[in-house]
Amino acid sequence: MYQRLEFACASLLLAAIVILVGIASVARAVGSPIIWSVEIAQLLFVWLCMVSADLALQHNRHFGLSILLDNINPKIRKIMELLNLVILIFFLIFLLFYAWKNTVLMHPRLIGATQMHGSYIHASMLVGLAMLLRTMIVQFIERIKSKGTI
Repeated sequence: MYQRLEFACASLLLAAIVILVGIASVARAVGSPIIWSVEIAQLLFVWLCMVSADLALQHNRHFGLSILLDNINPKIRKIMELLNLVILIFFLIFLLFYAWKNTVLMHPRLIGATQMHGSYIHASMLVGLAMLLRTMIVQFIERIKSKGTI
């Protein structure tokens, strides 16, 4: 269910960006630019990146180097993959802590023509890292439960 919800959010964010950039382009060509369009497009794009990164991680479509893992014993490979997941989980917890601090720190900062709080942009990191952490924990549990090779 979460994957479908995330995919729907990513699709809506992408559509909103495309529509906003299209309308802003036409408005600029007509001589009536929308001054806040770039800021809103940036906000939407950052959120799109974080949601898309989690979707890619859920489908194992993220960037990875497997040349070492492809050439070792399947049992050792499973242990190495579990160790890698544990390291990434701790790294995401570390980043999540600082993303929270950064989001709170950026709240008083107002962005450009929209005068929106900077925390709206930085909250994408907080939410995105939390989603990535959830995905990593689920993958770790699934790998522990799986029998045999991965």
